[in-house]
Amino acid sequence: MKKRIGSYPRVRVEGGGRTVVSQAGGVLLVETARKIGLDEAISAALAPWRKPRAVHDPGKVLLDLALAVALGWDCLADIGLLRSEPAVFGPVASDPTVSRLIDILATAGPKALTAIRAARADVRSHVWELAAGRAPDAGGRVTVDLDRVLVVAHSDKQDAAPTWKKTYGHHPLMGFVDHGPGGTGEAVAALLRPGNAGSNTAADHISATHLALAQLPKKYRCGRQTLIRCDSAGGTHEFVAWLAQRGRWLSYSVGMVITEAIHSHVLKIPASAWTPAVETDGEVRDGAWVAELAGDVLFGWPKGMRLIVRKERPHPGAQLRITDADGMRITCFATNTLDQPIADLELRHRLRARAEDRIRAAPSTGLRNFPLHDTAQNGIWLEIVQIALDLLAWMPLLALTGQARLWEPRRLRFRLFSAAGQLVTTGRRRILRLARHWPWAHEITRALERLTLLPNPG
Repeated sequence: MKKRIGSYPRVRVEGGGRTVVSQAGGVLLVETARKIGLDEAISAALAPWRKPRAVHDPGKVLLDLALAVALGWDCLADIGLLRSEPAVFGPVASDPTVSRLIDILATAGPKALTAIRAARADVRSHVWELAAGRAPDAGGRVTVDLDRVLVVAHSDKQDAAPTWKKTYGHHPLMGFVDHGPGGTGEAVAALLRPGNAGSNTAADHISATHLALAQLPKKYRCGRQTLIRCDSAGGTHEFVAWLAQRGRWLSYSVGMVITEAIHSHVLKIPASAWTPAVETDGEVRDGAWVAELAGDVLFGWPKGMRLIVRKERPHPGAQLRITDADGMRITCFATNTLDQPIADLELRHRLRARAEDRIRAAPSTGLRNFPLHDTAQNGIWLEIVQIALDLLAWMPLLALTGQARLWEPRRLRFRLFSAAGQLVTTGRRRILRLARHWPWAHEITRALERLTLLPNPG
C-alpha cells in the first residue's frame, strides 16, 4: 500500500529570518524615482511645510505613500509594509506622522497642490528628455485623453453623492498622455468632483485641460502639436470653442452626441460619399464606413471644425439605439485637423479607447475608493495616486523593452515588484540577490542595468 503524500510539498515554517526582502522588485520604482530626481523635486516643493526639527522630510513621506500605492496598496496605513523593509525603502514615517502631514497639506489647500503639481511637471520634462526617441512627444506631437472614472464610497464622505450608474461616491475627471501603441500612458490631470457631477459639464473639461496642459513641457501648452481627445461628454459648444480659441490653437478630436439634426443629415448621405474605415495596419475595417458632414449642421460651431460620422454593422447580439440608422451603429466626432483623410482621422479618434485601459488600471492604483473623509484630504490623495501612476508609466518607459513595456500595473506587481530577494552585506556594499528561479528575474536585472546607465540628477 502506497502512502499518499499530497499534491503540495510540506514546508516547515520558522520565524527569525533577517536577510530576506519581500517586494524586492520595488527597487525598480525606487531607482526610477532617484534617477529622474522625483524625490528631490517633491522634497523641494514641500520644504515650506517641513517643521524646523522634523525627523521625516514631507517629500519623502509623500513619495513613500505614492510607492505604496504603486505597489498595489490603497490606504495610508499600508505604508507600514514599506516601513518593514528599510533596506529597500529607507526610513519610513510612522502612521501618526503620515496622518498629520496629510492634514497639514489639506489645510494648505491649493497652495500645496500647486507646489506638488509644479514639481511633477518639472520631472516630467526631464523624463521625456531622458526617454528621447521613446518619449510620448518623439514625433513632435502630444495627445492628451480626457475621461471620467467613478469611485464608489462605502461610507459617508464629504461631497460623495449618487452617480449616474446608481452607485454612491465621486466622479473625478482625469487626463492621460497617450504613449501610443508601444507604451502605456501618464496621468496629467485629475479633477475631484462629487458623484452627481454632470458628464457634459464644459467648465470641468476646461479645468481638467488646464491641469493637463500645465503638466506638459512649455512648448506643448498651446498650438496644433497638442491634441485633446475625449468622448461625447466633451462635445459642447463652450468646450470646443475654448479649445479652438485664438492664441490657444489646440488640436481636438471630440466625440459628439447624435442629435436630430445630425441624424437627418446622415440619412441624406449618398452611398458614394461613404469611405471605408481603416485599421491600424492600414487594412480596410470590415463593415465600417466614414463620411464628412457639411452645411447648416455646423452652424454655431467654431470656424474650421469638421464633423465626421461613422457607421458600422453592430456586433452580433448588440441592441440598436434610437440614433442608429438602417441597421448601422452611428457615431460622430468633431475635429479641426484639416490635412488628413477622414479615414485616418476616424482611426485616430478610435484609438482614444487606450484611455479606457488607463481608467481600468486606476482603481487598482489607489482609486478603488477614497480612504479619507474630507474633500481637501482626498484631493491630496488624488495627487498621490497620480504620482504612483506616473511612476508606473515612467519606469517601463525608461527601463523596460518589448512586450514588458505594455504590462499594466497588476502584471507589473505580480511579475516584477512581488519578487523576493536576499540582502547580502559585503564590505561597505549591500547587494540584493533575486531568487534565481523567478521567471522574470532577468527582466528586473536588465531594467536596473538600464536605469544605472541614466545620468544622476543634478
